[in-house]
Amino acid sequence: MMKKVALGATGINIVPLVFGGNVFGWTIDEKTSFAILDAFVDAGFDAIDTADVYSAWAPNNQGGESETIIGRWLKAHPGMRDKLKIFTKVGSDMGHPGHKGLSATWIVKAVEDSLKRLQTDYIDLYFSHWPDPTVGYAETLGAYDKLLKAGKIRSVGASNLNADQLQASLDIAKAQHLPSYQVLQPEYNLYDRGSFEGPLQALCMRKNIGVVTYYSLASGFLSGKYRSAADLGKSARGNGISKYLNEKGSRILTTLDEVSAQHGATPAEVALAWLIAADGVTAPIASATKTSHVKSFAKAMALPLSPAELSQLTVAGN
Repeated sequence: MMKKVALGATGINIVPLVFGGNVFGWTIDEKTSFAILDAFVDAGFDAIDTADVYSAWAPNNQGGESETIIGRWLKAHPGMRDKLKIFTKVGSDMGHPGHKGLSATWIVKAVEDSLKRLQTDYIDLYFSHWPDPTVGYAETLGAYDKLLKAGKIRSVGASNLNADQLQASLDIAKAQHLPSYQVLQPEYNLYDRGSFEGPLQALCMRKNIGVVTYYSLASGFLSGKYRSAADLGKSARGNGISKYLNEKGSRILTTLDEVSAQHGATPAEVALAWLIAADGVTAPIASATKTSHVKSFAKAMALPLSPAELSQLTVAGN
């Protein structure tokens, strides 16, 4: 049995590595998605992250593909739902008028759409995907309050908020006796650290807000797969990786290579182990396109990086 950790004050405990479902219906088809989800739960993991908009950006997609695949997989595995924690999100533009943002009207509609696609009657953790400056926190949190009381969601979180925004939401929740965001989902990895480290990290730790990080491997760059412009064509995610091909990126990969060699591990396993050990981080979110990647997740969970190695990696990313 893998060790579980508390997800902030949600009352939810998870194995501290979350599957990133953005690949479902994008870089992998339904059959491969099913095989990877099977491997993920067989390895002992128990949390899956997705969003209503995944993966609308892929050709011929309209959004909802990831949730639909997860729902079909759950239907094919009776009894599995209660063993898993499902995270999804609302707020991204779904391509139709009014089908975006964090208004109460849209949240009430969007959650029903997500529940239908996921083929479940509750969502363990429901995230506000992006800040919405057109809607007050009280309206959004009020909508979540009704969903919590109806049992349609079990807890609420926010993605992509800065420290001031998160604090403002907490202040309004307290003043108006509304549910507060209990989990944050920031972009954070060994390369991209500026938006989380500092005031936001300190706030999350002070308020016992769970933190699950996205782009935990910098879109795959920290796997070491992409080391030059010639490597960018290796996957559909290549275009988003060119920004890492610089002196800092090279320094990080060199350090990952050195530490991974000491442990007989891969750069991706070391990069995930660094995140798992990071102050304030509950769990990284990581995606897989092969079942072998899931085995790598399990290795990352058990990788014993020393304080000196953790410091060496941190300095390389400064």
